[in-house]
Amino acid sequence: MEIVLSIAGSDPSAGAGIQQDLKTITAIGCYAATAITAITVQNTLGVSNVMPLPGDIVAEQIKAIFSDYDVKAVKIGQIPNLDVANAIVNTLQDYHTKYSLPIVYDPVMISTSGRALMESQCVGYLCSNLFKLCTLVTPNLPEAHTLTQCELNSVYDIDNAGAELAKIYGSAFLLKGGHSADNFSTDCLYLPNGAVHKFSSPKISSKNLHGTGCTLSSAIASYIAQGSTLPEAVGKAHTFVYNAITRSTNHGIGKGNGPLLVG
Repeated sequence: MEIVLSIAGSDPSAGAGIQQDLKTITAIGCYAATAITAITVQNTLGVSNVMPLPGDIVAEQIKAIFSDYDVKAVKIGQIPNLDVANAIVNTLQDYHTKYSLPIVYDPVMISTSGRALMESQCVGYLCSNLFKLCTLVTPNLPEAHTLTQCELNSVYDIDNAGAELAKIYGSAFLLKGGHSADNFSTDCLYLPNGAVHKFSSPKISSKNLHGTGCTLSSAIASYIAQGSTLPEAVGKAHTFVYNAITRSTNHGIGKGNGPLLVG
């Protein structure tokens, strides 16, 4: 069984973060290991507090897994501050070089409810130091706007931004279309060689979308671990998330933005 390591924050409501990663990776048929970066206080109504873990504790968690497990892929989620960012980058560099380790990074910056999940000074550091280690970075459109400082109001804008990000950082970028005003949700994959792949599905009206980005990035990492190419993994993960949204539309878990049901 392929092992996928999730490095992310903890969500006690289990709709996002480490808990959702665990469920997603398991549902796809891989074994999930974890390294927690922050403890959040949240439920379906929003995030009320965040406590980052010390960077050395995050690094020790990652090292403990690699010293014992044959990790096939890594998914990274919430990186709350520079201390944790530095710990992750420094710890993963050696493993990335030694094992050509696939790394999928979901740059979680702001929660659905509007709470900041990353210190602003982290962004530049991660762009300069983490992106070059990543196989894939998966920003939503607001996150892509933060990374590019460009307005993303049209397909032309999105294509330009995605191609430029892939060219600058030498990693693939998946610009997620869930925040667009279209009736279809289109995830656009931009490769450093200039190739573009697009994955589209009808938007489903649902209040239960908590953890969508975590689910997608964990699914991509899992499919890569199982041997899929990057475009194949993204396509399978897009379908996995669409099916989860469909399955979750009418459940009544929580009083706010409910979780995706992945199993």
